[in-house]
Amino acid sequence: MEKVWLKRYPRGVPHEVRWDEFASVKDLFEASVRKYAQRPAYHCMGKTLTFAELDRLSRAFAGWLQAGGFGKGGRVAIMMPNVLQYPVALFGTHRAGGIVVNVNPLYTARELEHQLKDSGAEVIVILENFAATLQQVLARTPVKKVVVTSLGELLGFKGRIVDFVVRHVKKMVPAFELPDALRFGDALAQGARAELKPVALGQDDIAFLQYTGGTTGVAKGAMLLHRNILANLEQSASWLLPFMGEGEAKVIITALPLYHIFSLTANCLVFMKLGGCNVLVTNPRDIPGFVKELARHRFTIITGVNTLFNALLNNPDFARLDFRPLRIALGGGMAVQQAVAERWKQVTGVTLVEAYGLTETSPAATINPLDLEGYNGSIGLPVPSTEIGIRADDGRWLPVWDGAQALEQCTGEICIKGPQVMAGYWQRPEETAKVMTPDGFFMTGDIGYMDREGFIRIVDRKKDMILVSGFNVYPNEVEGVLALHPGVLECAAIGVPDAKSGEAVKVFIVKKDPALTEDAIRRHCEAHLTGYKRPRYIEFRADLPKTNVGKILRRTLRDEELGRKKAA
Repeated sequence: MEKVWLKRYPRGVPHEVRWDEFASVKDLFEASVRKYAQRPAYHCMGKTLTFAELDRLSRAFAGWLQAGGFGKGGRVAIMMPNVLQYPVALFGTHRAGGIVVNVNPLYTARELEHQLKDSGAEVIVILENFAATLQQVLARTPVKKVVVTSLGELLGFKGRIVDFVVRHVKKMVPAFELPDALRFGDALAQGARAELKPVALGQDDIAFLQYTGGTTGVAKGAMLLHRNILANLEQSASWLLPFMGEGEAKVIITALPLYHIFSLTANCLVFMKLGGCNVLVTNPRDIPGFVKELARHRFTIITGVNTLFNALLNNPDFARLDFRPLRIALGGGMAVQQAVAERWKQVTGVTLVEAYGLTETSPAATINPLDLEGYNGSIGLPVPSTEIGIRADDGRWLPVWDGAQALEQCTGEICIKGPQVMAGYWQRPEETAKVMTPDGFFMTGDIGYMDREGFIRIVDRKKDMILVSGFNVYPNEVEGVLALHPGVLECAAIGVPDAKSGEAVKVFIVKKDPALTEDAIRRHCEAHLTGYKRPRYIEFRADLPKTNVGKILRRTLRDEELGRKKAA
């Protein structure tokens, strides 16, 4: 396979990278906290942790885990938004030899129970705001130890005020009973008195079980090895470094949740390697508060999804910020829209660059050159040490599109091969086999083509997955929940264009009970689905389009929606 994209690489970006300097993420972390000890590592709600403080706190958490018998290979679930406790728990887990299981804090009880049982997590660290959800399912999971924390626990005196407001004024902490739970601070205190025994981790050990829906809608844990993560850190850093000023402070705005693979790698881990500071935004939906936080920092990089950048641009105070230190704006998780990119360049003077990746690729697979003058509509070029091919349904590799032949002859499934590709799905070899080719390529399910310079463009998705604000929503899961309602006879879920979230979920329902209402469906979904998975649009129908064997045709429904939009 000819790597046509290498000729278009920006100056200073290597064609290949090495990832053998460290045996594990733990070793890289411990080297970084020694090298950058006095630098700020994380900032949140007015409080800054230096690398030295992060070293001390993560060591204490690791000591607590080991003292409790949770050492090498133990799975530790972390269920928190962007707060200072997150990196402490993450790096502490690795230092104890454990595997991090990231959990979306907005999960419903059903979703949480599945992930805890599937991963075999024996420890969970959870923000108290979500502890009531855990209480509902804890007895049915393998979890042995629960560590509960609050938004203000590591913020000092200010934290007491934050917690009082959150608990008693805003009433954001539902009542819960977890009698055997330990406070995060108490775990740290106990761990500080314990001995931290050295743990030998290798590149083939699992670093993260990062859950994704895949093609079936059943959440599966992508096994991301230390090798996968180390390689992707090198691939990403090598792309960024040539565009960072020498000697400048590296400050990245981290508004996307760290439990999401994009923010986890691009922000949390890359900037740990580079000795930069992550400014954690706990509630990015509060755009006025977010803009005020931005005004407090001379930030050099910001990452986000299209909807976030669009929301910032629609805040009048955003344009008044000082963008002179800003070097890089990186969009991922969903397509960057041309209108947003053009307006971003106009306001900030910096090109909004699109990247592409998946949970299964740790995630970075392609990034646009950071020296682009403006929006180009592509997802970029393959990152160093990565091969990308376009594959037909019959397994043939398709040629690059040179403008002469029909585009359809060059369009197929985007397949990725490289050191960042996962080892497989946790305890699901049959699912792994469905997405890996015999020669080691991961089949993404995204349909696109590559041009003669190596730029890749996505034109469709082979999977029926719906992308809502950068988060995957799988129709099978939504339909499975709807089918549980006694008033539903048949149902189908599709994605429809949405100005705010890129796509939104629309469901079509055939009633079993004639009295079934839209409100009843919404209440049912609120009980069983995380917010971004819930249908925004509900349409009742007398029947649904099907194949001759009775399979519901989602594509027909999508085509009908597209026809309606064009007619309107």
